[in-house]
Amino acid sequence: MSFVQVKLVEEVFMPTDQTEIVTTPSWIWTDIEDVLTAEWEIGGLAMPTDAIRALVAGEQKTSEET
Repeated sequence: MSFVQVKLVEEVFMPTDQTEIVTTPSWIWTDIEDVLTAEWEIGGLAMPTDAIRALVAGEQKTSEET
């Protein structure tokens, strides 16, 4: 049996998204932790909630563009 720790930025993923992560596949134990937006960076660039939502939507918007 496997165990996976998932960290998601708060207010980006809905509870239904989190449920989908937990249930697929059903034989993996999953721990989901919400991380504050201010604690999230990619490549040294701060990623505010709006930029992360754009990234998830496939728009690849960085904090420099906001």
